Amino acid sequence: MTDLIEDIIEGFKLLFSGNRELWSIIFLSLRVSGTAVLFASIFALPVGSYLGLKEFRGKKFVSNLINTFMGFPPVVMGLLLYLLFSRSGPLGSLNLLYTSMAMILAQLFLAFPILVGTVKAAIESLPLDLKEIIVSFGANQYQLWFECIKESKKSIIAGILIAFGQSISEVGAVMVVGGDIRWQTRVFTTAIVQNTRIGEFGMAIALGIILLTISFLINYFLTHLQQKSTQSI
Repeated sequence: MTDLIEDIIEGFKLLFSGNRELWSIIFLSLRVSGTAVLFASIFALPVGSYLGLKEFRGKKFVSNLINTFMGFPPVVMGLLLYLLFSRSGPLGSLNLLYTSMAMILAQLFLAFPILVGTVKAAIESLPLDLKEIIVSFGANQYQLWFECIKESKKSIIAGILIAFGQSISEVGAVMVVGGDIRWQTRVFTTAIVQNTRIGEFGMAIALGIILLTISFLINYFLTHLQQKSTQSI
């Protein structure tokens, strides 16, 4: 019990010590997950809104495919990217394996279906008469798309926050393609695993506290958005 208390105290000391390695892990984690979710959002907005607005043959199949990929096992995604980026893989010449770019791609592919599904569901949930009113004012397809995105912005922002929270908390894929290289590809989750393995519990606890704080802030904003949506009804 005494050792546990000492480890917790050490963890809190590290938070305010300006430890270079700790801040390196924090900045890399935020950069990797932030970049992945940013580009996933850019690609997901047009795809998700198209699926939400249009009716076409095979839409049900595509929707089921997206729902399947929303629960795609991260470690399997890491394995697929590892096979692509390894020296014997088709993209091995790019030398992306064990780099932050490989980690960004892994998180991007995991976040993309989540965001597509969120945008699609948000737009489909808009009242049909609202879409008809927008069109009746002479809006073209691009204007209709833009207005639907505006009306769904709270749900979309919530989806982005959820995707970021899942990305920054993910361990399987980033461990496989990033390799947990100190000062280069070590992020929150892989650092916590590695420091726990070697008995550096102070560093693991400090990183765990920061990760929990990020999770708390995400949930706080999600709750705030939900309350605002409820009040506006």
